[in-house]
Amino acid sequence: MKSGSCRIIAGRWRGRKIRFDGAVGLRPTTDRIRETVFNWLQPYLYQCRCLDVFAGSGVLGFEALSRGAAEATFIESNKQTAMSLRKNTGELGATGVVIHNDDALQWLLSVPDKQCFNLVFLDPPFHSELLEKSAMILSSSGILADDAIIYVEHGVGADISLPENWSCIREKRAGQVSYRLFTPVS
Repeated sequence: MKSGSCRIIAGRWRGRKIRFDGAVGLRPTTDRIRETVFNWLQPYLYQCRCLDVFAGSGVLGFEALSRGAAEATFIESNKQTAMSLRKNTGELGATGVVIHNDDALQWLLSVPDKQCFNLVFLDPPFHSELLEKSAMILSSSGILADDAIIYVEHGVGADISLPENWSCIREKRAGQVSYRLFTPVS
């Protein structure tokens, strides 16, 4: 397995690199996509509670923290990758971080209702059914704030079905990646 790194684009850790292991299927969101997404998210970031469901490198959650999020919860099933998340948390001196080395779907099914997230990142391995399954569980879990923003990333051309009560507020494509922002509608 080859390890890698990516840089945080803006905020208090601008330019800092986070390192990650080379776990199978780990595909950090590119700088180009993150720049666009976080420009979209800027009005929602200050003091928000974010959930990075398929954390991988953790670059989405760390970028959110760098730009003003109060808390980030990372869910990562790979033990080595979760250890990399812990190491990066320490090296950045990040606070408000919770890391769960757990299966994302199982975690979503067991999370207490009292947790409420304003921003959720759903970026599972492409070519899996994890996006649809996690979105459906998330939608019915009771852990989304009423004004939550959900970031979804998937391969272009993927036939996905997301909860009917999620309204797309922004979308774009870069190469073979499609990415969108959703918000739940009552």
